[in-house]
Amino acid sequence: MLMTRMPVAFCFILLDVVGAVFIFGGSAGLLQFILSMADSVASFTLTPIPLFFLMGSVLQHSGMATTAIDSLDRILGRLPGRLCILATLWSTIFAALSGSGFANIALLGSAVAPEMRRRGYADTMIMGPIMGGAALAPLIPPSGITIIFASLAEISIGKLLIAGIIPGLIMSSVFVIYIIVRCILNPSLAPAYAVEKRPLSQTMIAMLRDVLPLGLIFFLAVVVIFLGVCTPTEAAALGAVGSVILAASYRKLNLKIIKASTRATLRITVMVLMIMVGAKGFSQILAYTGATGALVERVTMLEVSPLVVLIAMQIIVLFLGCFINEIPILIMIVPLYASVAAAFGMHPMWFGIVTMICATLGAITPPFGQYLFIMQGVSPPGTPMAIVYRAAFPFIWLELVPVIVFLAVPSIVTWLPDMMG
Repeated sequence: MLMTRMPVAFCFILLDVVGAVFIFGGSAGLLQFILSMADSVASFTLTPIPLFFLMGSVLQHSGMATTAIDSLDRILGRLPGRLCILATLWSTIFAALSGSGFANIALLGSAVAPEMRRRGYADTMIMGPIMGGAALAPLIPPSGITIIFASLAEISIGKLLIAGIIPGLIMSSVFVIYIIVRCILNPSLAPAYAVEKRPLSQTMIAMLRDVLPLGLIFFLAVVVIFLGVCTPTEAAALGAVGSVILAASYRKLNLKIIKASTRATLRITVMVLMIMVGAKGFSQILAYTGATGALVERVTMLEVSPLVVLIAMQIIVLFLGCFINEIPILIMIVPLYASVAAAFGMHPMWFGIVTMICATLGAITPPFGQYLFIMQGVSPPGTPMAIVYRAAFPFIWLELVPVIVFLAVPSIVTWLPDMMG
């Protein structure tokens, strides 16, 4: 059904209706499905989703995120591959604001890529950092995908949000180091250009004016969760209110922006909640038919270590990511994978972060990764798909290396959430 381009939510709902009729017993099964639909979206744990989306929408539509990036651009000075580094930093910041890889590529592909082409950057160095940065979106909190994963796996939303900080920053740093080294070895990939010199005082003022306020929003939305002061829902509300107040204080909030932000938030929220409705019914069918229990029983009978099981699961995730995006993948696998992870005693944060990285990594893996086609869509007409593939390959390996490190040293992922208040 996904291959027929039917919307994801309707694919799962249709499967649920068929399951309700033929497995749960006709009209009684349909009634049970309707009740489970209401329960699945009435959960308090899903409340942060629209609030986080609203926070990101306000900051995006008001232009405050773009202003912050302009200030960072002046600080980078004459670093090799400066605009590539800027794209990576922008991805990291925008990931913290939107949590959407699709939005990252669409925004950077239309806002930064044209300037990089005008400066003579190679296509591979334009597209690669943008697609690689899109994979950071599910990791760096606040993230709607993280909330979906935690809800499906029935694990702590707050801890999983915090668990993504260190892996996300490590991956972002790896991208920056790679860009600098490659541009030093081959300067023609990113030609140097004159940078407007400004006094240090002006640069510091711009940082305090344009970048520090976004840090305050991040503090409101994330640090209060880590400190144990607020629940994820309360933190999301603080972040949303803070973004509105900030936009208003900078005189960038008007009726047009409020309408655009609200419309975008409603559209994304309804889509996510409809998917959650389908996911709830799907997991119930798996449990009722015994599929989940049978899979866990068969896997636990294997005489292998939990690490081997986790690697095998991630290979499947990477394969699925070549064809569909991360949300349908998580809906299909998490009800099964979470039970297997629990049976093998895997740390839920370790399991969650590694799985989300692989789900998003599949989206930039040829031949059918979703982000590849989005990148081609925002590129100049006639851009060959081969160039998009070539740009993606280095960043696929750059993301796989940290995943291998996280698998070998789980404490990198688990240390911060275990320190939470």
